[in-house]
Amino acid sequence: MSSTIKGIDTAQPNKPSQQNKSLAVLIPGLGAVGTTLIAGVLAVRKGLGRSIGSLTQHAAIDDADDAPRVCDALPIASLDNLVFGGWDIFEEDCYQAAREANVLTESDLEPIREELAAIKPMSAVFDPDFVRNIDGPNVKRAPTKMELAEQLMEDIEGFQKRHQCQRAVAVWCGSTEVHVKMQPVHMDLESFEEGLRNNHPAISPTMIYAYAHLKSGVPFINGAPNAALDCPALIELAEREGVCVAGKDFKTGQTLLKTVLAPGLAARYLGMSGWYSTNILGNRDGAVLDDPGSFKTKEQSKLSVLHSSLDASRHPELYGDLTHKVRIDYYPPRGDNKEGWDNIDIFGWMDYPMQIKINFLCRDSILAAPVALDLALLADLAQQQGESGVMDWLSFYFKSPQVADGEEPIHDLFRQRDILFSKLRSWYDAPEQSEAVPQMAAGAE
Repeated sequence: MSSTIKGIDTAQPNKPSQQNKSLAVLIPGLGAVGTTLIAGVLAVRKGLGRSIGSLTQHAAIDDADDAPRVCDALPIASLDNLVFGGWDIFEEDCYQAAREANVLTESDLEPIREELAAIKPMSAVFDPDFVRNIDGPNVKRAPTKMELAEQLMEDIEGFQKRHQCQRAVAVWCGSTEVHVKMQPVHMDLESFEEGLRNNHPAISPTMIYAYAHLKSGVPFINGAPNAALDCPALIELAEREGVCVAGKDFKTGQTLLKTVLAPGLAARYLGMSGWYSTNILGNRDGAVLDDPGSFKTKEQSKLSVLHSSLDASRHPELYGDLTHKVRIDYYPPRGDNKEGWDNIDIFGWMDYPMQIKINFLCRDSILAAPVALDLALLADLAQQQGESGVMDWLSFYFKSPQVADGEEPIHDLFRQRDILFSKLRSWYDAPEQSEAVPQMAAGAE
C-alpha cells in the first residue's frame, strides 16, 4: 500500500498558481505532535474536522472587509497536496502511534485509519546521550555521524522520488535533547563536517538532521528547544545553500499566555515582582523532560520570554527585581493534557501588591499541530520566494525565536504578529497593500 497522502487540488480559482504542487512534509519524531498534525490534515480533507488554530488557513491577509485568507492570497501549498513522512525510534505506523499518544479519540482516528496506517516511520538517528529517558529499536547504525547524515539524505531523496514531490520541508517534532553548549566544532562548517566524520560528542541528532536537510536543499524548522540552529556552522550552511531555517520550540500553552499577558501589563505600566510557572505533563515529552539535562534545555527556552516584553533596562522601577521561575513535573495520569499553573505577583499605584492566578488545562499537541502546519507551509512559501537563512519573521510561533546574528529576539506576541503579516503582505499580489517589514531588533519601533 502506498503511503502517499495526496488529494485533488480544491483551491479557489483565484488562488495564485503553484508549480510542483506536491509538498513533502518530513517530520523527525512521529509521536504525539506529528501524528496529531497528520491526522488533523487528513480529517480536514474529508470534512471531518476543522483547522482551528492555523493562521494560514483562517486569517485574512489584511484588514479589508473582502480580504482573502492567507492561504488563498499567496501560493501556499494546499492541504490536499501535502505528502507526509518522517522518522521515529519506534516502529509503529502513524495509526498505532496516534492511538498510543492518546491525543485524538478512536472515533476521530477510525475514519482515517487506512491513510494513517500507510505512513510508516523511517529508521531514526538517535543517541541516548542526548535523550535519556526513552529508547526504541528503529534506529540507524553507522560508523560515523557523517554516514548517519548521508543515510538521512538518501531517505529524503528517496521519499521525494517515490511520492513525486519536487519540494520538501522538515519540521522537527522530536524530543527535547540535553543542553548543548556551543563549542569550536559548532562555529564553522569546515569544523562541523570534520566533527561529523570524527563522531564529535557535542554534535546531537537534531544537528545531524538539520545538516542532512540543509545539504538536501530542504528548509528545516526546529520545533523543540534543541540547540541545532544555534550552530553558526549550520546557519553558514543554510545561507550557502540558499535554504530557510527557523526555530526554536513551538509556542503553545503556558508560554503563549505569557507573551499575551506580559505585553498587556507592560502597556499599562504595572510593575511585576515575580512570575512562577509550573506544569504537569504525562506524555512521552513529559517523560523526556523528567531528565534534568533535557529539562535544562526546555527551562532556558521558557525563561526567555519575559525579557523583551518587560523592559527592565528602560523601567527598572517596574521590572528590575523580577523573579521568574519555571517547573515541569512528569505526571503520567495527565497524558497529553498538560496543566499549567501560574502565579503572577504584580504591583500598582502606591506600590500596592496584587496577584493573578492562572490554571490552563490545555492539550499540548492540539495547540502544537496548527503551529507545525503553519510553519511547514510558510517555510515552503519563503523558499519559493527566494528567502534563505534565519526566518526571524516567524518568531510569532516560537518560545525562543531564532534571530539574525547580533539581533535581540522579540517576544511580544502582537509585535511578532505585525512583523509576520508585514512579511506576508510584501508577497501579496497587491502592491498598494504591501508594507515594509519592521526590523526584528528588540529596540526597533
